[in-house]
Amino acid sequence: MFDIKEELKKIPHRPGVYLMHEGDLILYVGKAVDLHNRVRQYFQSSRGKTAKILQMVSRVEYFEYIVTDSEMEALILENNLIKKHHPPYNTLLKDDKQYPYIKVTVAEAFPRIQKTRKILRDKARYFGPYTSVLAVNETMELMEKLWPLRTCNRSLPRDIGKERPCLNYHIGKCKGPCNGSISQEDYKVMVDQAISLLSGHHQDVIRDLKKQMLLASEKLEFEQAAVLRDKMKAVEFLSQSQKIEHAAQEEDRDIIGVAKEDDNALIQVFFIRGGKLIGREHFLMEKASLVPEGELIGIFIQQFYSGTAFIPKELLVQSLPPEHALLNDFLSSRRGSSVTISVPQRGEKAKLLSLASKNAALTLSQFGSRLKSEEKRTKGAMQQLSGLLGFEEYPLSRVEAYDISNTFGSLSVGSMVVFEDGKPKNSDYRKFRIETVEGANDYASMAEVLRRRFTHAIQEIRQLSSEGKDLSQGAFTKLPDLLLMDGGRGQVNIALDVLKEVGLDIPVAGMVKDDHHRTRGLYFENKEIDFGQNREAFLLITRIQDEAHRFAITYHRKLRGDAQIKSSLESIPGIGPARRKALLTHFASLEAIKEASVEALMEAPNMNEKAAKSVFDFFHQEK
Repeated sequence: MFDIKEELKKIPHRPGVYLMHEGDLILYVGKAVDLHNRVRQYFQSSRGKTAKILQMVSRVEYFEYIVTDSEMEALILENNLIKKHHPPYNTLLKDDKQYPYIKVTVAEAFPRIQKTRKILRDKARYFGPYTSVLAVNETMELMEKLWPLRTCNRSLPRDIGKERPCLNYHIGKCKGPCNGSISQEDYKVMVDQAISLLSGHHQDVIRDLKKQMLLASEKLEFEQAAVLRDKMKAVEFLSQSQKIEHAAQEEDRDIIGVAKEDDNALIQVFFIRGGKLIGREHFLMEKASLVPEGELIGIFIQQFYSGTAFIPKELLVQSLPPEHALLNDFLSSRRGSSVTISVPQRGEKAKLLSLASKNAALTLSQFGSRLKSEEKRTKGAMQQLSGLLGFEEYPLSRVEAYDISNTFGSLSVGSMVVFEDGKPKNSDYRKFRIETVEGANDYASMAEVLRRRFTHAIQEIRQLSSEGKDLSQGAFTKLPDLLLMDGGRGQVNIALDVLKEVGLDIPVAGMVKDDHHRTRGLYFENKEIDFGQNREAFLLITRIQDEAHRFAITYHRKLRGDAQIKSSLESIPGIGPARRKALLTHFASLEAIKEASVEALMEAPNMNEKAAKSVFDFFHQEK
């Protein structure tokens, strides 16, 4: 244990964030108005401390701190560090879902409306989150009918008149800003109406459409008036499809209910926009058993609303968070106007809060057994696997599995899949095109894949360390607790040789299959280990092995398909490498290129009428 008295002397009486470490593992991240006083509390008398805190303190080997200028900065930094490191002693919002948003690129001269699941700092306006993808698609479809805005990626007004308008213009789905068919002012009117609809101001949109319809009727433009009438009805239908409307003013608010069971808590949120309940969603929180209700709500607010694009004017909660004033300021700064957190005592708001609370309890009861089953399937399976391999003292967290795929030795590829805490981590998957091996040599191919993976890791670790940067910024710097090879002794020995070559010490096991190509056991430390009664571990290894094989096969098939497409396109007169690439990027498949008309082919970059006709004639004659 480090000398706490000496360490405390170094900590200033300033606001900031502290990180508790056990080796390289960050156990806990917290914030404080006074770092010195807060950290000192952990190492004073154990009286009044929970078993969880006592256990954490017993594991702390050292701590670090980051000084900030204000408590607000500490709040934001704490939240970012928790999301980045997922410390085991922090209460975590267990929400891997990426909700859909509707994005309006208002920073552009001629904005576009897009569906997205990522929120970027690009000066665009985001509407959501939507809890139903169907609702997003229906809204997008309606807006396409109401306002024919562009969907292309052309840079306007710079590219106005440089290329022919796309098919959308010719079929009436776009007003053609790319060829100057609509002014920026008239285009902005459509965009403003779309934003008004997305903001929940349906009546404003209906009023504008009605005004335009009457004006068209006065001018005897009855066809245009009928079109506007149909648009008005569509907006009215969308408005009426909202499920619940309450008597309070037409404000934006979220209603937050909470229920707890065992070590989990469930947060139920009702999203009210423009006075209407547009959706609800539940969020699971881990390590919540001993956290008071108000503190739990505060943690949820901090973690959820730091990542969502829309902040409502009011949050209704069951219990006020201890730092509700700071959270009010945090939310207000993100929204750009005042936000309040309150506990309603009576009236319509109290009824809605009671409804959210009841739904939270019912949902947690409904999903309780499923949560336990999922825990057994993932973390429980990793614990069983750790026991099988003798890693009880340092249980496994991250596992990497590798596989090779080729067709009679051609187009060989390697796959790397990653499982953390028993779940696939798709963002860390990697695929490798074999470069140095000719023919069907799986051992040599695997050696190349592993050598490239761990050489990159060592290079990145050295570079980031020399620059004083966080190692998590590298693409390959996170090393596994265990390597799993698709095969037995041969593949395991190849992996051990490569690890020795690059100077790393990582356990390696082989996933052995039976005569029917099904998982049979694990080859580890020169012997085959039978799973015995460890069924969850067996099922986990089976999932990992199947996933590594699937990922390798998918990549191999893509390369094989690309090779076939390239071979076909290389035979077309006048189609060089640049145009081949443009066609593949634009149409995504050879079948789509074959079925495209001359006009559609001309929409691809670098394609003129002559080149498009050459492609069309080639496939038409072939048919």
